[in-house]
Amino acid sequence: MAWSSPWSCTAVLLALAISAQLGASALTRGYYNRTCPNLESIVRGVVTQKRDATIRTMGSTIRLFFHDCFVEGCDGSVLIESTPANTAERDAEDNKSLAFEGFDTVNAAKAAVEAACPDTVSCADILTIATRDAIVLSGGPFYPVELGRLDGLSSSASSVTGQLPHPTHTMNQMVAIFRAQGLTMSHMVALSAAHTVGLAHCDKFSDRMYGSPADPTLNPKYASFLRSECPAVAGSSNLTVFMDQATPAEFDNQYFRNLQDGGGLLASDQLLYTDNRTRPNVDAWANSTAAFSKAFVDAIVRLGRVGAKSGSQGNIRKQCDVFN
Repeated sequence: MAWSSPWSCTAVLLALAISAQLGASALTRGYYNRTCPNLESIVRGVVTQKRDATIRTMGSTIRLFFHDCFVEGCDGSVLIESTPANTAERDAEDNKSLAFEGFDTVNAAKAAVEAACPDTVSCADILTIATRDAIVLSGGPFYPVELGRLDGLSSSASSVTGQLPHPTHTMNQMVAIFRAQGLTMSHMVALSAAHTVGLAHCDKFSDRMYGSPADPTLNPKYASFLRSECPAVAGSSNLTVFMDQATPAEFDNQYFRNLQDGGGLLASDQLLYTDNRTRPNVDAWANSTAAFSKAFVDAIVRLGRVGAKSGSQGNIRKQCDVFN
């Protein structure tokens, strides 16, 4: 049987982390100050309109950013639509639950930006700004965005395999996925709090209520509520539930308080509290909004640097859902 030393595994993960951050040095604040000075206000206006239309806009846009950055880096490749000749990232099995509202928000923002500053701003940067605005407009912390990404030149469903966290992953599996992107366990816990404004399909957690036995880490009262929202009947897998029932429209640290009470919706959420390695983070951020905000901003800025494209690695798309 082949044997791999822990040192060789560490070296591989370190190499992956370093490669994930390549291109980040090209990112700067105020990148478009001269070429598109009203960029951020334009994007914010669109995100505000979309938020007013439906609460789903906020979590859907934030989730789109995460799924983009974890596959081939933050390059807008998740926005590309499939063609007869190519099944794109957005149609990979792990991306099929991405909501229309996120794509719609970015496409609308791109159209508005193109009207003011044609051929200037990448879709990857627009998604980055829209994500920050979705967080802030939901009551979360403001942070200056680093910009200057180019849009990626490829998008393939096959590239998604194994790159995204899954509700049934073990802690070691989740840590490895985040570490491959140059992110620590602490970053992972902080970023998971974006679920505070998210929704999840019933089939992502139904085993926790209906399994034999049911998940003992799930609060019994919460489990009863979830069974009423997700009955064990055909078609219920298409139903969705807010991941934070207490403050579903607010980006706050309620997510961590829910975990303390056995109220994590996904098994991977609750694992952050049941695992002794991450429980201290959960407890600290449940007790301090300021500490959580600081940790989250650090983590999402670092995530935004992953795989940033520059030079010949990318271009600026005219439309976000098709290549030039």
